[in-house]
Amino acid sequence: MVVDDNPANLKLASDILDLEGFDVCRCQDAESAIIALGEFYPRLILMDVALPGMDGIQLTRKLKADPKTSKITIVALTAFAMKDDKDRLLSEGFDGYITKPIEMKSFLKQVQFYLKL
Repeated sequence: MVVDDNPANLKLASDILDLEGFDVCRCQDAESAIIALGEFYPRLILMDVALPGMDGIQLTRKLKADPKTSKITIVALTAFAMKDDKDRLLSEGFDGYITKPIEMKSFLKQVQFYLKL
């Protein structure tokens, strides 16, 4: 699952994963992600941090607190690229961290790494 409010970022990440044969659910905000999780149980969620309404941190906390979704690996997909940002996001419940802009080769390697968790 890719959750990103920026259509270009959502399309890029999803298209890369689609080309690699992944079944990708696309969501533009937290509310649509919650609805989709009622029907789709992903192994991995790539979560933008700066979402409108409920942000990615709030959604991650909510998913990690729910026994039905707590085991899903959630990776921050964010433009926040400072070391303190990474540490803060990991302390908020994210299982990993990928920075934007996405670089195709390293993005796929990172996704494959997080899928093994």
